[in-house]
Amino acid sequence: MKILVIQQKMIGDVLTSSILFEALRNEYPNAELHYLVYAHTKPVLEHNPFIDKILHFEEKTKKAIQFATFLGEVKKERYDAVIDVYAKLGSAITSLYSGATIRVSFNKWYTKPFHTRHFNRNITAQTNAGPAVEKRLLLLNPVLKNIPKEIKPKIYLTAEEKLKAKQQLENVGIVSSKPLYMISVLGSSAVKTYPKAYLAEVLDFIVFKTNAQLLFNYIPSQKEDASKIYQLCNPETQKSIFLDLFGKDLREFLALTSHCDGLIGNEGGAVNMAKALDVPTFSIFSPGVPKENWSMYENGTTNVSVHIKDYKPELFLNQSNRYIQKKSKELYSQFKPSYFEEKLLNFINPRSK
Repeated sequence: MKILVIQQKMIGDVLTSSILFEALRNEYPNAELHYLVYAHTKPVLEHNPFIDKILHFEEKTKKAIQFATFLGEVKKERYDAVIDVYAKLGSAITSLYSGATIRVSFNKWYTKPFHTRHFNRNITAQTNAGPAVEKRLLLLNPVLKNIPKEIKPKIYLTAEEKLKAKQQLENVGIVSSKPLYMISVLGSSAVKTYPKAYLAEVLDFIVFKTNAQLLFNYIPSQKEDASKIYQLCNPETQKSIFLDLFGKDLREFLALTSHCDGLIGNEGGAVNMAKALDVPTFSIFSPGVPKENWSMYENGTTNVSVHIKDYKPELFLNQSNRYIQKKSKELYSQFKPSYFEEKLLNFINPRSK
């Protein structure tokens, strides 16, 4: 059995879809399992024992000539089954040209002719894994006899990576006697980023209540925005922020996060990665992102999330998703930290040392 899984999307999606490989490997221990993703998402898949080969889909492959060459390479692999989680026209064409007998995806009118089985992605979750996990497992129905109800995404770090991160923390003066939090200071876009002044209030609250040490998750090109949040914090909080220690690449960020007592801040890929490392999370959802879709493994203790809809549901009555996304900035301005202060306190208190 040779199977290709396609997920040409961002890190959170690629990581979540990686659960399919564990399920496939459990039933087909000798199968050859390949994963087609964008190259920049590969770090969350490194050392995954269930994946045999990672194929890269680059931006240049979108051009007609390169895409035709790419399709020829896929066909040469002679897959028995293709699971198209991405469910877009390009991935549907890839599925068809693979020549696989079984081609599975979600039910979309414009990709339906390319696949042999289709499943509805609009489901009601039956477990606290959430719909993001459960709807992916649905796609395994034509391939597996025994489909697990849930599988948690996992990230695999080496002992060397963890040791290097520990040394980095010690070198800047971080101590084990105080809590350490990774702060997701920025969302994937401006409309998915909690207002800077509000986040600074959140950080002031955390440090005041727990005397915690804080790391910021950002990349060098985001240094200016991260510094603005730092400057908005009060002087005592600034003393607890180790602004110059950050993950220079994704694996380094993962290793640093693995030593933290929790990750707090904007919902997104960083939250999903922390969960895959078994690091507790407190995530703030953008108004335009439905919380029910991505609040995976939420339990009110180690994984907690907040959304303005939790506190002001009337703002969302009879409003389309498009309207909500357009009004995200305005809705965010109403989402004051005081709304979720009690939830945050309950999250950080058990981790105080």
